[in-house]
Amino acid sequence: MKHVFLKHYFPETCVEREAGEGEKIFPLAISNYSFVISNSFLPYLSPMYLKSIVLRLLLSLSLLLSLSLILSLSSQSIELFNPSFEEEPQDATTPQGWTACKEGTTPDILPGFWGVYSLPSDGETYLGLITRLNNTWESIGQRLTAPLLKGTCYDWSLDLAHSETYSSYNGPIHLRVWISKLKCQKDQLIYESPLIEHQDWKTYKVKFVPNDEYRYILLEAFHSEAPFQYQGNILVDRLREIHICERT
Repeated sequence: MKHVFLKHYFPETCVEREAGEGEKIFPLAISNYSFVISNSFLPYLSPMYLKSIVLRLLLSLSLLLSLSLILSLSSQSIELFNPSFEEEPQDATTPQGWTACKEGTTPDILPGFWGVYSLPSDGETYLGLITRLNNTWESIGQRLTAPLLKGTCYDWSLDLAHSETYSSYNGPIHLRVWISKLKCQKDQLIYESPLIEHQDWKTYKVKFVPNDEYRYILLEAFHSEAPFQYQGNILVDRLREIHICERT
């Protein structure tokens, strides 16, 4: 148990140390602390004054714990599981750590299938998502390791590219990123990429502020809000950690 020693009569002058010889220990039942008062001070301390000291000590400890929690949250980074989609290359396979969200989602772990042989941006493999002629598209998601806090500014980035040969799914498309309270839901759109036509990898930066507390993220191949007949692809790799930023 830790002890707080009263050098004088006021808790502002307290220091944390072990109790010494000739000092009185007063445990605080609701915490991991007690306070220590020299026996020579006891005749001058009334029960009411002792009670006020205890209350002030508890308030100080509560404020310190709150400050510690705030500082911990402000330095928090949220790391995604398997952010570079590392796995044995396979077609129609959802990467480990991710969940297929849209019905009919059969993402590909590339390179090596459907005529896609571009090198990864990071690691050994990357993700391929498509849109189809029947107005369907692919999306995957996962639960974050920590919640995104309402009203907090976040910085994030990821790498995107396009393949000119992806079987017959060769058109350029967009990527949308959503966050939500529940798995595979789309509560808040935090990013929509430009039309990705470049074959080389480029990094895209995302800055967003959640309008509520969210625990899930979703990546979605996107072409148009209107019904469409379009075969396209987008390649995704190297999702960075999500960092708290300073709002400007």
